[in-house]
Amino acid sequence: MSQTNYDAMSDAELKQYFLKHRGDQTAFQVYLDRINQRPRRIIASPDDPDFDEKVQTAIRQKLEASRSRNRQQANYSNAADG
Repeated sequence: MSQTNYDAMSDAELKQYFLKHRGDQTAFQVYLDRINQRPRRIIASPDDPDFDEKVQTAIRQKLEASRSRNRQQANYSNAADG
């Protein structure tokens, strides 16, 4: 049986691997460790008068970045198929 090299996987590859191998607890732990090592961005404190606006703006930015990545992936996939 071969040993899986999680360190050689990108974050996206590791996530996909874990989603396909949900019983692999080591993969899950490695993924969580990576996520928890990332610096956390503080958007607003609870007593911030613009709390709602700042949170909504952060959500919109995150959604737009995700849409942009999806468009780029679709364009890349279409180019590879053509």
